[in-house]
Amino acid sequence: MSEWTIDERDFPIDGTPEAQLRFLVRYAVLAPSGHNTQPWLFRIRGDRLELLADRTRALPVVDPVDRALVISCGAALANLLVAAERFGMDAAATLLPDAGEPDLLAVVQSTGARPASSDPALFRAITKRRTTRRAFESTPVPETVLASAGAQSASCGVRLHWILEPQRKHRVAELIAEGDRLQCADPSFRRELASWVHSRRASGRDGMSAYAFGMPDLLSPVGALIIRTFDTGKGQAAKDHALAEGSPAIGVFTTLGDQTADWIAAGQAMQRALLSIAAAGLTSSYLNQPIEVPTLRPRLATLLGTREFPQILIRVGRGPELLPAVRRTVEDVML
Repeated sequence: MSEWTIDERDFPIDGTPEAQLRFLVRYAVLAPSGHNTQPWLFRIRGDRLELLADRTRALPVVDPVDRALVISCGAALANLLVAAERFGMDAAATLLPDAGEPDLLAVVQSTGARPASSDPALFRAITKRRTTRRAFESTPVPETVLASAGAQSASCGVRLHWILEPQRKHRVAELIAEGDRLQCADPSFRRELASWVHSRRASGRDGMSAYAFGMPDLLSPVGALIIRTFDTGKGQAAKDHALAEGSPAIGVFTTLGDQTADWIAAGQAMQRALLSIAAAGLTSSYLNQPIEVPTLRPRLATLLGTREFPQILIRVGRGPELLPAVRRTVEDVML
């Protein structure tokens, strides 16, 4: 059964705190992550759930300081807390509770019951959210959706900058294309990316399939071989430039600082914003090249007119219906 198919009626309402927390992990693992690495682990001790970074799933070339890895874990934490609220659990999260254990990013403590969320929209969107690398329709994103996503981000202390004007989108698209060319020219980057491209049927249940790029899943090995062998930067730059310019809205999440706590907050903010976008029937994808390439990141901040640190770049619109990305099971991520 797909990990994306969860019957909320199965929540163990009369179960132990451990059983309830374990059920919430089913929602946490549906968070997005770079290359679909799913770099998180969970440990339950009574009424306490610990979220840890799984650095065996790091991307040392594209993410040398594990910034994106921690952001992905923050997104998983957001899913878990949204689900806890929906099921009437009073769950409080403490970030970075033990300096002696750097992989321990957060502890979620179940402190009893609370009124269940009266608005299930964010919760229901957890299983509906999709990432697509295909073109969007040209229909503008409603102002109410932009405002809602911005409010969700702000609730985590993170600013979401919207770029809607064609001229500014063009400038962002130029940075994205430059990032593509620089990254694809690096054989180490190509090898790392190719190592995470494999069939949806692979036993690991992670990574990116050729399906995600609009090709048959069976061509995943061929796609990986092409990525590894050839510098496709020029073609990828042209494709991503067109995707960015053709997207109704581009959003950039920024934080005041650029440390682990800021990255966790960015992940939570991103996921809550993406859930509000999915709840409105829209979808999104990432074009993080201007953030991943160190020389381009300050140029993106200048374009935004901010001294804050850009953490994630998304595009938003209405796209085609797609199958969800594969996910590991709860058993795979529990310690």
